[in-house]
Amino acid sequence: MESARKYQVRGIPGYVNRVSFDKTIVDYWSPSGGSDHLLLAHDGQNIFDRKTASFIYTWQLAQSAIRIAAEEGKKAPLIVGVFHSSSPVDPHGRGKDLTPEDAFRDGVKPAIPTQVSIDQLRGNSYLEKIFHVIAPALVNETHSSVTPETTAMIGSSMGGLATLNSAIRFHDNFHTALALSPHWPLGGNELVDWMVNKLPNREHLKIWMSRGTKGLDKTYEPFQDRADQLMRTLGWDERRYQSKVFHRTSHNERSWASYVHEPLRFWLKD
Repeated sequence: MESARKYQVRGIPGYVNRVSFDKTIVDYWSPSGGSDHLLLAHDGQNIFDRKTASFIYTWQLAQSAIRIAAEEGKKAPLIVGVFHSSSPVDPHGRGKDLTPEDAFRDGVKPAIPTQVSIDQLRGNSYLEKIFHVIAPALVNETHSSVTPETTAMIGSSMGGLATLNSAIRFHDNFHTALALSPHWPLGGNELVDWMVNKLPNREHLKIWMSRGTKGLDKTYEPFQDRADQLMRTLGWDERRYQSKVFHRTSHNERSWASYVHEPLRFWLKD
């Protein structure tokens, strides 16, 4: 782990740290003395820093998490934002990182045109690096003490798919998956069926999904409805699974920031 810089963000005490794990950039923030909760976030460019955010706006994730944790009588979580690898050299890096690799290797056909071949996908190694390298190093660095029960992952769009894929592949490492606007059109109904059926229906696992009603999110309705129906058929009750529709929200960081407090409360509430 190599340190890159520290910077301050309004509404977040202390400093946000930027580090590099063998070319993977990570921004993280911890309360003083560490935490007993850990929140892993995809698209780290959009989590803390407006200068790296895709459209200037960030999720306001740390500010919301600090507030919700205080309301629930808990210490603020250690928050880790993992950057995707898109760059001028590899413009499709984000898709390669966040696509649920096993689904497409298992026969799910892309439902929309893509310039990334199955052989180029690296979603498995991306997730392995998060759980086996990045998270343990930062928990140790911040003197935090977390367990799978107090660890959550959050992501939107392709990051929502990666979050659900993590719940399939790494459910022993974390117990709450928060998937905002999961990008179901990537594989259509086939992808919905494959992923929902693969989710381990275990007592400890909690899943959140959501979508908006404007822009790209408007097209998600039939796929999310299918996912919700299948989750209910498989026996996921409201305590372990919640799916929300946020009217007049769209597919962007500003919209997700407007309601991210709800999935955070779903995670942190006893």
